[in-house]
Amino acid sequence: MTLKVSETERGGWTVLHIGGELDLLTSATVRQSVHEVVAVGRHDVVLDLSGVLFCDSSGVGVLIALRRLMRSCGGRLRLILPARGAEEGSHVNRVLAALGVRRLFEVYPDWDAAVDEEAEPLTA
Repeated sequence: MTLKVSETERGGWTVLHIGGELDLLTSATVRQSVHEVVAVGRHDVVLDLSGVLFCDSSGVGVLIALRRLMRSCGGRLRLILPARGAEEGSHVNRVLAALGVRRLFEVYPDWDAAVDEEAEPLTA
């Protein structure tokens, strides 16, 4: 399966919608997409991972690297994992939790919460 990335703007945030499999073959596409957004001066990024069906350790590695990138440029990175997925464990959520890195990320259930400055992230 391939990976699809589409971009929208919402409330000053750049939302990258990721769909498919986030693995060794496709993770570079996500990294490049975020680097392109940052290169044009947009430092508030949401990765909508609700369409990701599979994520391996290289995908997690890219998420961690992107978190580091956003912090280094004074930006913010938020992840969208659907509320049911956060409660019951979507694939990405389970992988992040299993690797002990879920707490590193601000996770929201949907677009509206992710771009809302008042919304609290979901607990790990």
